[in-house]
Amino acid sequence: MTVTVLRTSDAWWVALDGHRAVPVDTSAITTADLLTDPAPLHAARSGEPAGRPREIRTLPLVSPVTAPCRVVAQMTNFVSHVRDSGMDPGRVPLTFFRKTSGSLSGPFDDIVKPAHVRFLDYEIELGLVVGRPLEVGATVTAADWKDHIAGLVITNDVSARDVQLPKTQFYEAKSYPTFTPVGPALVLLDAGELDRLAELRLVLKVNGEIRQDSDLTDMIHPPSRALRELSRFQRLETGDLLLTGTPGGTALKAPPKPVEFIGALLPPAMKWKAFFTSQARNPKYLRDGDVLELSIRTADGTIDLGTQRTTVRYA
Repeated sequence: MTVTVLRTSDAWWVALDGHRAVPVDTSAITTADLLTDPAPLHAARSGEPAGRPREIRTLPLVSPVTAPCRVVAQMTNFVSHVRDSGMDPGRVPLTFFRKTSGSLSGPFDDIVKPAHVRFLDYEIELGLVVGRPLEVGATVTAADWKDHIAGLVITNDVSARDVQLPKTQFYEAKSYPTFTPVGPALVLLDAGELDRLAELRLVLKVNGEIRQDSDLTDMIHPPSRALRELSRFQRLETGDLLLTGTPGGTALKAPPKPVEFIGALLPPAMKWKAFFTSQARNPKYLRDGDVLELSIRTADGTIDLGTQRTTVRYA
């Protein structure tokens, strides 16, 4: 049975329904602490609360994933996004990059664009929160990968495209403060519920306009394979966060093939100047005051990660 966990700056909460939550009787400070001893969560869920229920809408929620932690992300992992990027989905390798946990922010916090960034983009992603450590050299199978995953969160992999592309630098371009909004909920699932991942639908809106809308059948490399690959070189601890890629519909798209061919013949500085001159006419990049609304849920609502709402602010 799902357990929906919420966090404020001074307490952990368990949702009773879509409207009310009760505090958890725990001394846990970090997500890792909470997941290491989940008994208080289940006690709260089963009717042994540490306090009176509160309306969820009155809670000042923060990210249910605490920093510091590892934030690992998969690249180009949805067929639609690969095609938007001008690549062949059949030839895309499984690759990863890292983000700083200093980029984590709450589900209703502003996304702050640094003054030097011109092209700010969005990427809704399903986040997997590690429940049991993954050791380097561990054997991960299709049957037991779920043992390492405690639950799911909504994440937005915000990206400074004019930093990322010329530098081929994902780490910097995606790690500025507020560039990984998380939540509102950490939804803990059992193995049977994790079998329903393909039913989850990811929807991102900007000012009410749907920009991204896809279920996980569009995913290329599933979590089982991602964890198997990571176990070759990357230890993951309880409370760490794995972002699993984004579907098509981001502001950034590959130029037409003839334009891309011509650009490849230009010196790098000239190529990127021409590319970003063309991107300046793209209205999809995030602007000051834009409101983003992200949701991830199954069609029947049995698994519902809530709705994340953030506003873009220019520094």
